Amino acid sequence: MLKHIKVVPIAAESLGVRSMCTYVETSDVKVLLDAGVSLCPNRYGLPPHPLEYKAIIESRRRIAEAARAADIVTVSHYHFDHHTPSFEDWLCNWTEAGETARQIYQGKTVLIKNPKEMINFSQRRRSWVFQKTGGKEAKQIIIADGRSFTFGKTVIKFSEPVFHGQEDSALGWVLMTTIEFKNEKFLLAPDVQGPISAKTLQLIIKEKPQLLLIGGPPLYLSNFRVDEKLVRLALENLRKIVDVVPCTILEHHILRDEQWREKTKEVLEKAQRVSNKVLTSAEFLGRENLFLEAKRKVLFVNYPPSKEFEKWARQSVEAKKKTKPPV
Repeated sequence: MLKHIKVVPIAAESLGVRSMCTYVETSDVKVLLDAGVSLCPNRYGLPPHPLEYKAIIESRRRIAEAARAADIVTVSHYHFDHHTPSFEDWLCNWTEAGETARQIYQGKTVLIKNPKEMINFSQRRRSWVFQKTGGKEAKQIIIADGRSFTFGKTVIKFSEPVFHGQEDSALGWVLMTTIEFKNEKFLLAPDVQGPISAKTLQLIIKEKPQLLLIGGPPLYLSNFRVDEKLVRLALENLRKIVDVVPCTILEHHILRDEQWREKTKEVLEKAQRVSNKVLTSAEFLGRENLFLEAKRKVLFVNYPPSKEFEKWARQSVEAKKKTKPPV
C-alpha cells in the first residue's frame, strides 16, 4: 500500500505470539515499534504449547535483528508484549536476565510513554523498573506523549494517551504512533481494542493513514471480562475505520478467538464493498496465519508434547520462569 515507507510486522498473534512489534523504515530513519513479545501462561487451563515456544524463539530472533538495524525504539505502554523486561522469564516472555533487553535498547534513542502521567499503578511500577534496567542501556530516553519528532523529511508523531480499550479502563493508557513520509502515513494503534473509545476512533479517522495496524476488540473476553455491548461497539467503530482506511492490518486481542472471522463478518464485508483491505500481519507478509494461542487446546490433542515437556509443565510458575522448556 505504501511506496516510500517500509512496514514489516515482526511479531504478532497471526505469527503465533502476543505482540504488535513492527519495523518501519524510510530513507531518513529506522524505527522499531513496541519491541515486546509474550505468551499467555494459561489458556484453556493449559500452558503454552511447544509450538508456541518455537514461535516466540523465532520472534525474539526477528526482534533482535530488527533492533540491530533500528535507530529508534518505541514503548507505547508497559505491558510485556509491548516492551521487553530485563528479568529472566522463560515461561511467558522468553527473556534472559539483562541480555535480551540489552540487545534491543542498547545505544538506541527510546521514545516512551510518560511513566508518571496518565498511567495506572502496575504500568508506573514497570516503567520505573524499565528505566532502571533495560532503559539504562539506551543512548537516550525521551517522553513522547503528544509530541512529534522530525528526522529529515520523516515525522514520527505520537498521540496523547488514549484508553487501553474502554474509557476509564483499569488497564490504563497507550500511545498511538504515526509515521509520515512523502505524503504517506502509517499508523500503529496498539491495544485500543477496536477501538472501543469514540475519542480514539475520531483520532484515527482524523489522521487519515493509508495503512493502519490496529489492535482489535477482545472477542474472547466478551461477557467474561469485557461487556458484550462494548465489544459490539468496538466492532461498529472498526467498521467505520475500514470504510475510510485503504488497508487495515487487524491484530492482537481479536485474533485470540478462533471465530474472529465470523464475528467480524460485517466489518470485512464493509471493507470489501468500498474496495479497502483488511489483513492480518501474516497475510500482509504473504504468509499463512499461525493462530497458536487460539488453537492451544487442539494443539495439545493433535501434537502431544514430550514427557520431558509435561514434566517441566508440572513445575510451579516460578520454577518454569527460571527453566527453559524442553522444546
